[in-house]
Amino acid sequence: MKVLKFGGKSLASGQVFDNVIQIIKNKATQGPIAVVVSAIGNTTDTLESLLDLAKNQADYLTPFLDFQANSYHRGIELKEEFTLLQKLYEGVSLLEDYSLKIKDLVLAQGELISSKVLTHHLLQQGITAVAVDSRHFFITDTVFGQAQVQEELSKAKTAIYFKEFPPQTLAVVTGFIGVTEKGDTTTLGRNGSNYSAALLANFLGAEELQNYTHVNGIYTANPEWVKNAQKIEHLHYDEANELAHFGASILHAKTIVPLIENQIPLRILNTLNPENTGTLISARPTAEGIKSISVQSDIALIQLEGRGLLGIVGIDARIFTALAQAGISIGVISQGSSERGLGFTVQQKQATLAVTVLECEFQAEFQSRDVDGIHLVADVAILSIIGQDLSTFDQPYTALIKNKINPILFHNTVTGKNVSLVVHQEEAKKAVHVIHGQIFGVTKKINLAIFGHGLVGGTLIDQILASTTAIAAKKNIDLHIFAIGNSKKVWLTEKGISTHWRQDLEAQGIPYTIQDVLSFAQEHHLENLIALDNTASSSFITNYLPLVEGGFDLISSNKIANTVSYSFYNQLRQALKENHKEYLYETNVGAGLPLIDTIKLLHLSGENITKIKGVFSGSLSYIFNAFSVQDKPFSTILEEAIVQGYTEPDPREDLSGNDVGRKLLILARELDLQNEFEEIDIESLIPYPLQSVDTAAFLAQLKQLDAHFATIKQSLEPHTVLRYVGELSGNLQQDKGILETKLVAVSQHSPLGQLQGSDSFFEIYTESYGENPIIIQGAGAGAAVTARGVFGDILRLADK
Repeated sequence: MKVLKFGGKSLASGQVFDNVIQIIKNKATQGPIAVVVSAIGNTTDTLESLLDLAKNQADYLTPFLDFQANSYHRGIELKEEFTLLQKLYEGVSLLEDYSLKIKDLVLAQGELISSKVLTHHLLQQGITAVAVDSRHFFITDTVFGQAQVQEELSKAKTAIYFKEFPPQTLAVVTGFIGVTEKGDTTTLGRNGSNYSAALLANFLGAEELQNYTHVNGIYTANPEWVKNAQKIEHLHYDEANELAHFGASILHAKTIVPLIENQIPLRILNTLNPENTGTLISARPTAEGIKSISVQSDIALIQLEGRGLLGIVGIDARIFTALAQAGISIGVISQGSSERGLGFTVQQKQATLAVTVLECEFQAEFQSRDVDGIHLVADVAILSIIGQDLSTFDQPYTALIKNKINPILFHNTVTGKNVSLVVHQEEAKKAVHVIHGQIFGVTKKINLAIFGHGLVGGTLIDQILASTTAIAAKKNIDLHIFAIGNSKKVWLTEKGISTHWRQDLEAQGIPYTIQDVLSFAQEHHLENLIALDNTASSSFITNYLPLVEGGFDLISSNKIANTVSYSFYNQLRQALKENHKEYLYETNVGAGLPLIDTIKLLHLSGENITKIKGVFSGSLSYIFNAFSVQDKPFSTILEEAIVQGYTEPDPREDLSGNDVGRKLLILARELDLQNEFEEIDIESLIPYPLQSVDTAAFLAQLKQLDAHFATIKQSLEPHTVLRYVGELSGNLQQDKGILETKLVAVSQHSPLGQLQGSDSFFEIYTESYGENPIIIQGAGAGAAVTARGVFGDILRLADK
């Protein structure tokens, strides 16, 4: 028999839940299995938060009814669980308090519901399954919230229960919960479902325990933090136990112990990628060396200091006894070399209580001044390096100091093979990256999917290929293009591309949907995914949300996503936030100029920007810079701009003023303004008869523009030139500003009048700078300039 355990994240969404069903179906055909489940998704957190609402006499009923109406619960008989929950919440609301005993009974309903939900769906798939309440056989002590299983008694009851269990029937067992000998419900602590599964595997003499999670196994570091973390293929029980003790989120500190007795292997697998072999934990010895970096968050550090502590026997025992009696568990401990101080960690939520307990315990020592003080350092994290010998920790430590991370406390285990250090919580992620880079130091692979391979996209691809070797050598970054596509076809390649990519794309490109790209990336386990939109397509932006949800960061030279409806603009940013992804688009305005970043920094720093004005279009800059001083027809100048790649594929996008309007709107939204594109006052330069014809017809009739622009040129005052400008003004502290684009005459001696070539020119007026604007000027058009700007965004994301 094999025992399969599924965590809450594996049951939390439709696609993943479907995977769970399929995994169980496949495993059931290979031999007998039993299944252990956690509560679905964030159910445990929800049930606990409802307890606090009820305790504080807040509205708990509305969110409770929302939870009850969750789609997972529809059509399933859960009346018993929800009726009990409602009664318990009513009681807590009346008493304005609850005990740990009541809390355990409330939280236990999450696993009971999960077991029934999964059983229901298995039955619908033709699998004979029964929801099993583990309280039938897991007998515990009375320490509510952190109960210990009475193993001998529980083992006997488990044997009896499953001896009478119907043959050819799949047991879907609740994790996390047990019962006292008096019949009171208990829980085994957070992540206790893993412990439940290990106990069940032991009691049933299972061949293997398979723990399905949201990752492919145990990694050298949290893969959500360190993108180039490497999966560990095999760990010994002792190593896994150390990892569990020091915070590995997918292992419970007590999980390994029940498996050792019968040497039952534990395999950590991914629900979303069930074919992956995961990480195997067994009795087989492994090679020595550093295995992984784990992190414990939500920790507080307590430091007790005093000259009177020197040489006094029993101080440590008093500390530990007092805290144990208060139900407070100690993590990492560090003794001062002078024996005048002691530092140790506790859970953040227990920190205040711990200080109170110690102040009471050492009240006499405070009065005699033998204890100088008890100091609490909140919001710290413990980083533990499993397999690290302290004698070789000099390089990682030096790297931490160079990165301005000063560990607060060090701890070395008795074996001398594991090092722990305490850092401030906000430094934890950076510290893990620094240490991981020093210890495992592999090249960071960045996987790129490039959409749009015309002037800008094609130039970008060539730039990347030309720079790959230098970037790998200088930055330890491997830029790997695995997809090139346009609106119709894509070429997907696991091996990457060569300088012959145009021919390969022509030969191997296939029709696709964005799901094909997502599936390819998932099937080939591609990490550090970035999607680049170099199209001018309004339809391609509909792919942004699935790309973000599929694990891609976004980079775009396409302006449309930032200028469609404000609701989509917000929806995209919410998706980015929820999925911890980034979206860079520096080239949307000013091609390769650092304009958007400058405005973001000014705005985030609290600087009040009062107006932005300038020549936003490198295309129109080139056209009117040339037309104003050269004795050529307007159509000739426009044709030159088209040939040199300065305009959009349809130059009316530039001449209409829409491109300038979009750029102006992008900057407005960077200032948190909620303007819509339709609200911009745009002066179009296209005669009405030419506005609705197709692109080919328009290009064939360019000479019809000459007379109109000749008249405008002839009417200019001496020493003046034409410029097409955009301006954002009004009260920019309100929800909306005033946006307008127009063709104006300016003095040829003014900064605007002195523009050359395709330069863009921006004036940023702020409250601090007054009438002296910040000026940004430079090349504002051209495929090479824009591509280089996109390339810069790639490297910025890669560095992160």
